[in-house]
Amino acid sequence: MNNSIYPCIWLKSNRLEAAEFYCSLFNGQISQSNEYVSELYIFKQRLMLLSGGPNIEFKINPSISFMLLCDSIDQVQYYWDQIITDGCALMPLDRYPWSPFYGWVQDKFGVSWQLYLDPREDFTSQRLIPTLMFTENNAGKALNAMQFYTHIFPNSEITSLLYYKESEKGSENSDYIQHAQFTIDDFILYAMDSSYSHHFDFNQGISLVVETSSQMETDHLWTSLLQHGGIPMQCSWLKDQFGIHWQIVPKRLIELINHANPNIAQLAMNAMFHMQKINIQEIEDAITP
Repeated sequence: MNNSIYPCIWLKSNRLEAAEFYCSLFNGQISQSNEYVSELYIFKQRLMLLSGGPNIEFKINPSISFMLLCDSIDQVQYYWDQIITDGCALMPLDRYPWSPFYGWVQDKFGVSWQLYLDPREDFTSQRLIPTLMFTENNAGKALNAMQFYTHIFPNSEITSLLYYKESEKGSENSDYIQHAQFTIDDFILYAMDSSYSHHFDFNQGISLVVETSSQMETDHLWTSLLQHGGIPMQCSWLKDQFGIHWQIVPKRLIELINHANPNIAQLAMNAMFHMQKINIQEIEDAITP
């Protein structure tokens, strides 16, 4: 598992409440927190929570959800009971062809969780898996997206593909992906297509952060993810051709904006605010007397 890739949830409000809720629910811990960001460790995985303020226009939706692999019925039931409080069910807790006990639930912060029982899973590796649903104008593009991402990142591959059955063609296109697993640089993601009209699509409510070790890596990922119609954004953010948002963040930038000297931290932050793709040398120059 690669902990240099991790999801970010951008909340309008209640970031600290959400951090405490997730840590309590999943026996996690807050590794660092400041005015804007809280970083959590859940099942030894990183999760970032970002404060957006009440004026942000997007809304978190189930286009990116979190599949949580559980090893017992009791565990699924416990998480369900806690998450559904002030939340809502998207698929009821029940037996399904793909799992003997499964439910899809949205919590009070708008984040969606798929609780999946499969005692055969190897819980020594990644247990919390971002799941991408390609719907609306993206319906049918899951395979294309996985091929795109695995071509860009090292140590990447599509590890499983399951198409909708021909007998289900009345409800879903049999050429579409019902479920797939792929890795990008040893970080696991799931993907699926849905031809139903869900009235939502990918947005910046949930993004993927990639921490880079060099300017070369930063340049490569930034340029590659912008291919075929992606849009560069401010402060390391970009939107790719499918509408999925990424943050390509040099590790050195994180060190500088968390520097023990507040003047250096502020200078690094100010320099970052004027950038789209992060140029570390320019930030180093900005903090040099």
